[in-house]
Amino acid sequence: MERERQVKDVIVCENLQKSFETERGKVDVIGNVNLKITENELVVLFGPGQCGKTTLINCMAGLETATAGQVTVGGKKVEGPGPDRGVVYQTTALFPWLTVMGNVEYGPKSQGVPKKERRERAMHYIKLVGLEGFENALPAKLSGGMQQRVGIARAYCNEPVVMFMDEPFGHLDAQTRYLMQEELVRIWEQEKRTVVFVTNNIEEAVYLADRIVVMTNCPTTVKQEFTIDLPRPRNYVDPEFLRLREEISAVVDKAQ
Repeated sequence: MERERQVKDVIVCENLQKSFETERGKVDVIGNVNLKITENELVVLFGPGQCGKTTLINCMAGLETATAGQVTVGGKKVEGPGPDRGVVYQTTALFPWLTVMGNVEYGPKSQGVPKKERRERAMHYIKLVGLEGFENALPAKLSGGMQQRVGIARAYCNEPVVMFMDEPFGHLDAQTRYLMQEELVRIWEQEKRTVVFVTNNIEEAVYLADRIVVMTNCPTTVKQEFTIDLPRPRNYVDPEFLRLREEISAVVDKAQ
């Protein structure tokens, strides 16, 4: 059964622009982005490689400062990182000397959450990502897919309002990638948080998204949006899936 769509705007980008100063002069990365993302929505940012999608979510997350315009999350202007925003990148950057439990509980521990409370919270998310029984394992003993699960659990353990995911499955083999896509949808449906997901893979975009936002080439802006009403779980060979794939791919080709 499809979830009831919420109408509350959680993320709002207004006339957002971002430039960088380089040895060759100013480089415009984000053109002029106006975008609203609603509560509990899973939005995929999709477009040409190196078009500025990562810079866009970094601005939303408060890891980059906008050159012009603004981002608000929950009605508050983003002026730096905050616990209401979690980020998962393609490289998990786990602490190699910490166990799975140590990595997952790191955020709450840094915030001074009492040990019993943070351990219970961390265990909840370790179970959620399917790693129960691996609490005492070090990252080096885990597969790439398992390490990415730890990264997702670590981000969720801070209990953010919004989760930003920047090509988190890009380095995984095809079979593991499909499995992680299924797992992400399961976790998202259970946790009911807003997720902004970046990918260059059209099948992944259509499989995951409530809405796909197609971005133009750099300096990036919104080219077109597609609402994906396919029931879940989705089938990669469903005729409507394939039709959407072709339609969106054609728009991306024109965006380059």
